[in-house]
Amino acid sequence: MRGKFGINLLAGLSIAGLLLPEAVAYAGIAGLSPERAILAGVAGGLAYAVFGRSRQAIIAPTSSSAAILAATLASMPGGDGRRDMFATLAVLLAGAFFLFAALFRLGSLTGFISRPVLKGFSFGLALTIIVHQLPHLFGLTAEGSNMALYLFDLFRQLPSAQPVNLSLGTGALALLILLKRYPVLPGPLVVMIGGVLVSRWLGPGLERVGPIHLSLDPPVLWPVTMTELSTLAQYTLPLVLILFAESWGTIRALALSAGDDTRANRELAALGLANLASALVRGMPVGAGFSAGSAAEAAGANSRLAGLVAAFGLALLVFYGAGEIALLPKAIPAAVVIAALGHALDPQPFLRLWHLGRDNLLALGTAAGILAFGVLDGMLIAIGLSLVSLLSRLSHPVIARLGQLPDSRDYVDRARHPDAFVIHDLAIFRPAAPLFYANAGTVLAAVIHLTKEDPAIRRVILSLEESFDLDTTALDELTEFDRELRRHGIRLAYARVHDHVRDLLARAGEKDILNRCSYSVDDAVQDFSE
Repeated sequence: MRGKFGINLLAGLSIAGLLLPEAVAYAGIAGLSPERAILAGVAGGLAYAVFGRSRQAIIAPTSSSAAILAATLASMPGGDGRRDMFATLAVLLAGAFFLFAALFRLGSLTGFISRPVLKGFSFGLALTIIVHQLPHLFGLTAEGSNMALYLFDLFRQLPSAQPVNLSLGTGALALLILLKRYPVLPGPLVVMIGGVLVSRWLGPGLERVGPIHLSLDPPVLWPVTMTELSTLAQYTLPLVLILFAESWGTIRALALSAGDDTRANRELAALGLANLASALVRGMPVGAGFSAGSAAEAAGANSRLAGLVAAFGLALLVFYGAGEIALLPKAIPAAVVIAALGHALDPQPFLRLWHLGRDNLLALGTAAGILAFGVLDGMLIAIGLSLVSLLSRLSHPVIARLGQLPDSRDYVDRARHPDAFVIHDLAIFRPAAPLFYANAGTVLAAVIHLTKEDPAIRRVILSLEESFDLDTTALDELTEFDRELRRHGIRLAYARVHDHVRDLLARAGEKDILNRCSYSVDDAVQDFSE
């Protein structure tokens, strides 16, 4: 037990060394003061250590939530004071949305954001954040309403880059990359201490983080109008969706690696409480970031004690070292963020999708949306692309015509198995997607068209193996389809009909269709033969 305690103690201290410079950098991304990110890491980390279940997840501000929060605050009216108020309200709303989703067991909704979209989102977001950290490395201030204008302004100012800032930032970045080979060492903390020492030696002239004023004053949430609150809620909802998708992806990956069992709805509740705790100390949105979770795993963390120590360690670092952190050159946190997000620029996931011939345009379109339209609009585009891709596949499924394999009772797609044979007047069709309101009419109309194309077909079997259940629109389309074919003298039967569909047919009074339903294709064929 002592060995386990020691491992998690050292892991927690190592993670605290990563969280501090990341907090400073992520606060800068959101356009907020560093203490907000620091307090969020402490409060959110402590809350998750109590209510969460992952042994290795570290709850703190993340790069994606910071970038989305920045876009959200840019859309809200008011000056700095109202900006702080809206930031606190956004975190409070995020916590409430998480708890609402947990209460109604909506953890499965993250499945509506596909992995290719998440890969494209991560790539576009990482590239956006890295580009916006480059001015801190060069000692410049770039502006631009989109990525192209921002880069143009940055390149225009490059001749004015400060050699000291550039040398310090690139040196820190190189050291961080080198220290990744030794995961036991807290690379960001080492670089931060070195940056403070260099800052003292160089004296004035560097762009520094500045004073950190920790305060536990209660948050001020008013005055705010209902219109402003409604607008903020609309922006906060996609923030929550992406934050949970990112957090759940990290938590699940760590759980699979460690052999743990995690539940999405339980994690929703824990993240909700963590964000509420962050709001109480006027913090930022928090979630399970990939870089901190990976650092915990690499450091050997195997208990939530590591997260607890990391939160307390972060608090102690700031409490006793606030004066030193104020001297930290801004180039150091920028280098920490760039090093932490470097893994997200790996092109391998895109190359794999391209090789598979699936979802490659979806991932690239998401990344392009982030770069062209900004984080918030790009994220909404990413969610829309996920749903459009899903509906497109479900609305236009492949309709296979089945045949029987020789010397077997198996029925397969004749297009892929030329040796499968059919009875000349019998056609067996199988839609490759469940029937529902958006595709039932299209699919069944296509089956009618295929049937009428071949005058030899007098008997049809429709396999419903993909349709576990039917909505009322699909039910109505199915009954109309049945009457249409029978009106043209076609004998019709149904195979692989699930019990839920049978129950629905019985409640709808469609006993004639129910009597022509079979549990297998072979049974339907035998019934026709008899």
